[in-house]
Amino acid sequence: MSYTMEGRNFGGRGNFGGPRRFDGPREMSKAVCADCGCECEVPFKPTEGRPVYCRDCLPKHRKPRF
Repeated sequence: MSYTMEGRNFGGRGNFGGPRRFDGPREMSKAVCADCGCECEVPFKPTEGRPVYCRDCLPKHRKPRF
């Protein structure tokens, strides 16, 4: 349950991580996978100097969840 008072959110997840809009398809950006070199599309703007991985290579680079 979430309570709102004077524009502030108390309880629940609220606006955690900033506002997100779910009213249409996400804007995709073209990128080249840093692991296998294939061209792929990602749902964010790649940042220069940070690796981007395709759908097949990403699981190899994720930290294990506990």
